[in-house]
Amino acid sequence: MMALANFSTGGGSGTGTAEVAWDELRGIVGGEYLRAAGPEDTVAGDLPRMVAEPVDEEQLAAALRWANDAGMVVAPRGGGTKLGWGNPPSKELGLILSTKRLNRIVEHAWADLTVIVEAGVTIGELQSALAEHRQRLAADLLWPESATIGGILSTNDSGTLRLRFGGLRDLIIGVTLALPDGTLAKSGGKVVKNVAGYDLPKLATGALGTLGVITQAAFRLHPLPPAAGRTLTFRAGSVSDANRLIVDLQSSSLAHTGLQARVRHDGQPEVDVRFDGTPAGIEAQCAAATKLAAFAVETGESDEVWGARQELWGQADSAALAKFSVLPSRIAAVCETVRRAADKGGIKWRIVVQGTGLGWVRLEAQQPAEIRDALAVLRAELEREAGSLFIAHQPAGATAIEAWGSPGDAYPLMVRVKQQFDPRGTLNPGRFVGGI
Repeated sequence: MMALANFSTGGGSGTGTAEVAWDELRGIVGGEYLRAAGPEDTVAGDLPRMVAEPVDEEQLAAALRWANDAGMVVAPRGGGTKLGWGNPPSKELGLILSTKRLNRIVEHAWADLTVIVEAGVTIGELQSALAEHRQRLAADLLWPESATIGGILSTNDSGTLRLRFGGLRDLIIGVTLALPDGTLAKSGGKVVKNVAGYDLPKLATGALGTLGVITQAAFRLHPLPPAAGRTLTFRAGSVSDANRLIVDLQSSSLAHTGLQARVRHDGQPEVDVRFDGTPAGIEAQCAAATKLAAFAVETGESDEVWGARQELWGQADSAALAKFSVLPSRIAAVCETVRRAADKGGIKWRIVVQGTGLGWVRLEAQQPAEIRDALAVLRAELEREAGSLFIAHQPAGATAIEAWGSPGDAYPLMVRVKQQFDPRGTLNPGRFVGGI
């Protein structure tokens, strides 16, 4: 086994085993698709040595096996939109395996409402193709024009459609993973109902690429709504009133497809609710929602409010962005905790939280230490209430905070699963929960 330090990154005129090893990888993926890494390839602050772009899953699996045998640490990459999420690698990063060229829609069985797609296809490309048959992957995700199937599955991204259609673990019905030993492991299929067994699709979703590299996925689909949806926005007098409205809407018989609250340090909270369906059905549901929200003020109708989560990421260098999970009934309590912690440090803050209790908070201040203290207070409060806080982005120049927080009781099982799939720690070591 060759040490990582023995590998050349320039492909120059050097001789010996280092160049032979480089040539072995070049022989797998082709010289045109193997290059030295540059600053744009940084992963959570760590610069890798090489970037390889295999053309298909067999080639990717062979490249991964080569790296595993050579003792080289590997990070999978799709569109690169979330490479900073998670902790920095705990070992020197040797290779990025890009799924850029795994970009085919393998099969769209439109009559069965299923699709099989390669990991490098972007969400925007997939949705455009599905729309030709009036279908969609019922997920509204961050950066859809750049984010890829493999990336959104690895990070388990989800938006407001989760409320109606479930998260990605509910939509995925099959997956193919390249494992570090070169095996292509496949589980599930293109039928919506599968036999019982080891649920590899759900296991790989949200694992941050620590178990295997996703090469293909199969999803259940949903029809596009028959008419343009309608969004209502209500301004509440307090975060408690906003939380009350969310709970009332969730407890009602209304079939809304989106529900979120937008709260910030310098304004009143607003609650957005979206309805899809037939024109008559939409009209009736909007009327019922307006009655439920009689204690709030209806302020307008605009689909642009559903971009609020992505807008939190604008000019993020001096800000921290974190994802939290809490019971829907505790949304107001989280907002108040953020307010108290932020007021001590003069921090500007914004929150976008879904009706499910999943939300994002942005904290911005002149002194990164103030943000660090606020995040510590918020994490401690959430974990006391069985919630969680994942820190996805930290301000430039700040002392790094552990991204994930407490791994909980599931940690020993997660470690055993990691050891079973990746015994040498080849894939993204240290980046996931508990340093996995």
